[in-house]
Parts: sequence; structure tokens; C-alpha cells
Amino acid sequence: MSSCIECAVSEQGAPLDPELLFTTLARHQVEFVLIGALAARMQGFPRFTRDADITPARETANLVRLAAALRELDARIYTEQIPEGLVFDCSPQMLARADIWNLITNAGRLDLAFIPSGTTGFADLASHAVRFEVYGHTLLAARLEDIIRSKEAANRPQDRQDVEVMREMLRRK
Repeated sequence: MSSCIECAVSEQGAPLDPELLFTTLARHQVEFVLIGALAARMQGFPRFTRDADITPARETANLVRLAAALRELDARIYTEQIPEGLVFDCSPQMLARADIWNLITNAGRLDLAFIPSGTTGFADLASHAVRFEVYGHTLLAARLEDIIRSKEAANRPQDRQDVEVMREMLRRK
């Protein structure tokens, strides 16, 4: 297991606990693709990140499993004004109501993006995902090309910088 996944830091400065996060999701058999900077970091991207971003499958059975995992992780809605989070109804029905959830959990920050910018969601990303063995489980991570596609569509300042680095990484492969 590469230490690159262990290099994330939460907003409050406490370490993200990727082992707790990913083993909990795996134990509940949640189908998801790791996206964003942490997925890129697993492929050699040099920037640290402060959270984990995932794209879960949106099927009802998966939302039931995801809700159970999030309850176990004591997931709360993250806001900058209340970094410890706001309690919310972590049910499959509630999760289905939004495309993006910014959460704080016992394992650190976790953002759910059901349809990341520039993609059509889980099936789109999973079809080309890179497989890693992490903490005894298979973890799907979006490939760099898909992360670039999403970051270009989002077009935030940090995303534009990240895209340049990732493109250089692909050129050097």
C-alpha cells in the first residue's frame, strides 16, 4: 500500500483517516469511485489534499449501504461556519435528494459528488477506473484523464493549476 493515500489533511488540521474511511465503505460494500486530488495522488500527483472525494453509484441498494456506512462514520454536513458539522438525516432518501454532499466524519472530510463536473457519474468513471488494493480491499480511482476532464469542466483556479500538472504527468508516461 503506497503511503500517498495517507497524506491527506482535514480542514481542521487533523489527519484524514483513509483506513477508517475506506474500510468502513468496503465493509458496507459501497460501490464508489475515488475522484479528485486524492485519486490523482494515488497515481503520482504531487499535491496534498484535505479531504476524500467519491462518486457513489446511485442505485437504491447502494444508497442504503452508503447511508449505513455514513451513519457508522457519524457523518454530518460540513460548513466553514460550523466545521464540526450539522446533524442531518443520513438516509438513502436524503442522499438521493442532492448531487453533492460536503460532509465531516469520524474519518475526516468526505465529499460525495454523484455527478462530478464533466462526467455522467459512477458508471462513466468506473468503466475506466484504475484499481488499487488498499487496506485489503479493491479501491477504484478515477484515471487521470477523467480527473482532468472533470477539473476542466469545473474550471476553478486550483483545478486549472492541477490540470497542467496532470497533463505533464500523462506526457511523461
